[in-house]
Amino acid sequence: MTSALMPTYARQPVGFSRGEGVWLYDTQGRRYLDTTAGIAVCGLGHANPVVAEAIAEQARTLVHTSNLYEIPLQEELGAALREVSGMELCFFGNSGAEANEAAIKLARMFAHKHKNIAEPAIIVMENSFHGRTLATLSATGNKKVQDGFGPLVQGFVRVPHDDIAAIEKAAAENPNIVAILVEPIQGESGVRMPKDGFGYLETLRAICDKNDWLLMLDEIQTGNGRTGKYFAYQHTKILPDVVSTAKGLGNGFPIGACLVRGKASDLFGPGNHGTTYGGTPLGCRAALTTIQELQKGPIANAAVMGERIMQGFRDKLGDLGVTVEGAGLMIGVVLPRNCTELVARARDEGVLLIVSADNRIRLLPPLIITAEEADLIVEKISALVRAFLAETVAA
Repeated sequence: MTSALMPTYARQPVGFSRGEGVWLYDTQGRRYLDTTAGIAVCGLGHANPVVAEAIAEQARTLVHTSNLYEIPLQEELGAALREVSGMELCFFGNSGAEANEAAIKLARMFAHKHKNIAEPAIIVMENSFHGRTLATLSATGNKKVQDGFGPLVQGFVRVPHDDIAAIEKAAAENPNIVAILVEPIQGESGVRMPKDGFGYLETLRAICDKNDWLLMLDEIQTGNGRTGKYFAYQHTKILPDVVSTAKGLGNGFPIGACLVRGKASDLFGPGNHGTTYGGTPLGCRAALTTIQELQKGPIANAAVMGERIMQGFRDKLGDLGVTVEGAGLMIGVVLPRNCTELVARARDEGVLLIVSADNRIRLLPPLIITAEEADLIVEKISALVRAFLAETVAA
C-alpha cells in the first residue's frame, strides 16, 4: 500500500518504538545513541518520567478550554518564564514558527504605533532559519527552503551573519528599519558562532538602542538550557526586547512562546493576536514541569558535558583540520569536506546525528547526558570521521 502522507520529508529508513534518556529503540529493538534530541527538543531525554506523569495527570484532568477564559496554568507558566528570562510578558503558541510570527507582528506594530513608519523593515541574517510559515520563511536566509513559494513577504533586509559593518550600512541606507531578528547561534546552518561569541549580542543591543530598534532574539534552538544557560543571551548582561522560544520548552510536547519587555510590552492588545491551541492547560503543564526539571541540574550539566564533548573532538580530530564550535550542548563539528554520507554510516553504527550545510555535524544531545555517554559520542563519531577522511586521502 502506498503511503497516505505528503512526501515532504526525505525520511531515513528507520522508525522508533520507544525512547529512554539519550537512547532510542527502533521497531526491531536495536538501540541508538541519539545526538539530535528530536532536533534540540527533548532536553530532559526521551520519555522523561516526571514530564510523562505530569502530562498523563493533566490529560485526565483538563486538556483544553480556550483563550476566551482564564487559564490558571498559563498564568503559572508565564510567571515561571518571567523568572528564568528577566522578560515581562508572554504570548503562547504551538511552535517556534508561531513564536517568530508573533515577533514579526510585534515589530510591525512597533513601527506603526511608536515610530509612524508605514512600511517597516526587519534586519535578518544570511544562513538563518526562523520557520516555514510564509513570513518566517521570508525571514529565513536559505533560498533552498524558499524556492517555489514566491512572492515572499516583504519587509526584510538581509545582511551577512556576524557582520556589524553591514548592519550599520543598512541602518544608514534604510530609515524604515525597526528591528533586528537574529539567532544567538545559528542552528539549522550548522551551529555557527559569531567570531566574538556572545559579545555579538552586546554589540547588537547597542546598535538597537542607538537607532531605537527592537532587538529580537530567536532562541528556539538555543533556549531552554541548550547552551548552558536558560537562554543564550544570559551569557551576557544584556536583555533583548523580544525573545521567541519553543523546541525544548515542552520536552517534546508542542508549545512555543514569545516573550517581551520594555518598549515591546505595550504593543499587543485584545484582538491584535490570538490562537486556538496556544497555551492549553495540557501544554502549559508540560512546559511548566519541563522548566522545573531543567533547573534541577540539566542546564548546568549541559555546560559541563558540552565542554567535555568539544574538547574531546579537538583532541581526537584537531590534527585532521576538523574544527569545533558551539556552546553547551549545541555543538558543530566542522569537517574540511562534504560529509553528508556520515549520517547513514553513523546510523549503521548505532548513532543518530545530523549533518548541516554539507560539512557540519550538528550535535544536540539531551541535556541529561552522562559523562560516559558524552565520551561514547566522541569516541564513535571520531572513529567514523577518521575513517571517512582517510578514504578521501586514499582516493
